Amino acid sequence: MVVVSVGDVRYTAHMMCVCRYLAIGLLVVTAGCASTRVIPESLEPQVEKTVSFDQIVASPDSYRGKVVLLGGEVLKAKATEGGTQLEVLQLPLDDEEEPEVDRLQSKGRFLALHKEFLDPSTIVEGTRVTIIGEVTGASVEKMDEADYRFPTLDVKHLHRWDRRRDDHPRTSGPWWGVFGGVGFGGGGSRSGGGISIGF
Repeated sequence: MVVVSVGDVRYTAHMMCVCRYLAIGLLVVTAGCASTRVIPESLEPQVEKTVSFDQIVASPDSYRGKVVLLGGEVLKAKATEGGTQLEVLQLPLDDEEEPEVDRLQSKGRFLALHKEFLDPSTIVEGTRVTIIGEVTGASVEKMDEADYRFPTLDVKHLHRWDRRRDDHPRTSGPWWGVFGGVGFGGGGSRSGGGISIGF
């Protein structure tokens, strides 16, 4: 006959609970590490990664027809006869093709036309996007009281980034949230997510 003490039962129950939390933690870490492909495999060979935004601004017509990778923050979205036009404040992209958050790093603005209708209310002001698009030239439009020459492009693929955790305003009262991520080593590491739209 095997005798099991109350202490053994409690220890076993405790270990099962620990294992359960470890399994949940592993799932969260795995989800946090999973990355969404920003540049679709089918478009990868077409993207001219050596073409900078500064070059396009200086001579938009010289790069007409080139497929480029640009990112930034949406300032305005409006429906047009040709689709949905996004006015984007350009921002440099990091190693993960995600726009930086510091607006002072911007080199200007550009217009991106998404030829398939995209409800402007789904791309609100402040949404950060990475866009693969074909340069179509430039368009002079009003920015406040001044004329501004916007480089223009047709969207081939739009990746919309989720807001960073630090971007959410803190509120009083009860607050709930679920986060996942992992960091290792002496450098910084982050994870995130996004939604891609392309055609």
